[in-house]
Amino acid sequence: MNDLTRPERLQIMLTPEELAALDDWRFARRMPSRAAAVRELLKRGLEAEGVQLADGKMRSRDFGVVDGPLRSTGAGGGEEG
Repeated sequence: MNDLTRPERLQIMLTPEELAALDDWRFARRMPSRAAAVRELLKRGLEAEGVQLADGKMRSRDFGVVDGPLRSTGAGGGEEG
């Protein structure tokens, strides 16, 4: 998704201390806006937790819980085998 296409709006409330910390961080890195700073911090936080951000190139099956080929299920919902 490019920076001009953001279909969702997220509204948050910050304490004065949190806002000051955000602004200090933003200005030190010459970020263009608070929104850009929040997006960058969110991205960094998610990456630090090991969350892989979708880049639009992955398919939904790439986010599976187990590795390996998909298995078909019978009518009863159990694994064939």
